[in-house]
Order: sequence, then structure tokens, then C-alpha cells
Amino acid sequence: MKSAVVVLAFAAISSGCTDLKPLETDISALKSQVARVQSDVESARKSSDEAASTARSAAQAAGGAQSTAEQALASAQSAQASSRSVEQKIDSAFKHSVSK
Repeated sequence: MKSAVVVLAFAAISSGCTDLKPLETDISALKSQVARVQSDVESARKSSDEAASTARSAAQAAGGAQSTAEQALASAQSAQASSRSVEQKIDSAFKHSVSK
């Protein structure tokens, strides 16, 4: 921004321009553009921060879901092993009663 103003001012001085009103208008327009760009950058930064926060929350939720799924799998495997054990005992008892 400052370099653009310096270039414009230098061009006006070197050309012998006595009417600075067009330069003032250009400078005002440049200042307005810079303010809009700064606002856009700040808005983008906030959006980026919010997205990063959301991503962190999602990662934590996924980690919790993974842990719950692992616990459910372990419980299911344990229940299946218990069921097999009971089935074997029933089969053994039935075979024993039939052989008598």
C-alpha cells in the first residue's frame, strides 16, 4: 500500500502535476481496498480456526466411537466364548446321559 502511494506521488511530482485531487481519490480507493482485504483475511482466519476446532472435535468423537466399538467387540467375543463353553457342557451332559 505504501509503495503504491509513493509511486503515485512520485509520478505526480515528476510530471509537474498541480492537481492532486485525482491522486487523493486513488489513495482513498486504495485505502478502501486494503481495508476490505484486511477484513476478508480476518474473516478467512476465523473460518479456518473454526474449521480446525470442528475437526479436532470430530477426531475426539471418532476416537471415542472407536473405543466404544472395541469394547463392544471384546464383550461380544467374551459372550461368544461363554456360549460355546455352555454348549460344550450341554453336549457333554447329553452324551453322558445317553451312554448310560
